[in-house]
Amino acid sequence: MSLGEFSLVLFVAAVGAGLLGALVGIGGGILIVPLLTLAFGFNIHVAIGASIVSVIATSSGAAAAYVRDHLTNIRIGMFLELATTTGAASGAVIAGLVNSRVLFLLFGAVLLLSLVPMLRRLGSEEAVVTNHPLAEAFRLHGAYPEADGRLVPYGVKGVPGGFVMMYIAGLVSGLLGIGSGALKVLAMDTTMGLPIKVSSATSNFMIGVTAAASAGIYFWRGDVTPLVAGPVALGVLLGATIGARFLVTFRSETIRLLFMAVLAVVSVEMLLRGAGVA
Repeated sequence: MSLGEFSLVLFVAAVGAGLLGALVGIGGGILIVPLLTLAFGFNIHVAIGASIVSVIATSSGAAAAYVRDHLTNIRIGMFLELATTTGAASGAVIAGLVNSRVLFLLFGAVLLLSLVPMLRRLGSEEAVVTNHPLAEAFRLHGAYPEADGRLVPYGVKGVPGGFVMMYIAGLVSGLLGIGSGALKVLAMDTTMGLPIKVSSATSNFMIGVTAAASAGIYFWRGDVTPLVAGPVALGVLLGATIGARFLVTFRSETIRLLFMAVLAVVSVEMLLRGAGVA
């Protein structure tokens, strides 16, 4: 396969990853890392470098559309970024010292554990109506549009717990180069009680900032390969832009099921690779 053909295949695969990542708020990175390592055979550190760049592209492509559609809670995003950027910088420093197989196992375990609280909320999308005192003080509550055009108001609970989970999400982002969208959605959906559409949109808004906090360290270490990161970033950007247009038309339950299916498949694949099973 020529270099041009290989780049085209990478681009097309990245479009699919970006589209799916934008829909469920996890960013293309969570799919790019297993795609590049499992399907294309790249070293995980090179895959993480490309993923970091693609995560920034995903956020750029989807965030503007979600803000326009009034799905993103910007106040919550800016508040929680204080925790995720600090965690991301910490994780990026640690990543160069960790064995590749340990990264695979960590990645898979984090994703698999993320399914448990999601299962508990399956079938119930009742918005929180009372606010945590900090949410009231910072005016973090809001309303989002449903597919039928009506505005659904919601409150915010568990602000301290969500803040701690966001630091952990940032730490995992810096370690694995995934933007940690899965943990961000998880923290906002389960700990803070936000509707899944708001969690997804706000996660897309945040993941680019989180990834940028650790991207410089990956560039400095030489983990970003332009011939890989270039077509991947462009593909993810296109896919994320397309995916952002469809989120408002999907039912919340559909998005939650799609999110859980993606997590389950990717987590099992990464655990097997970490255990030495091809």
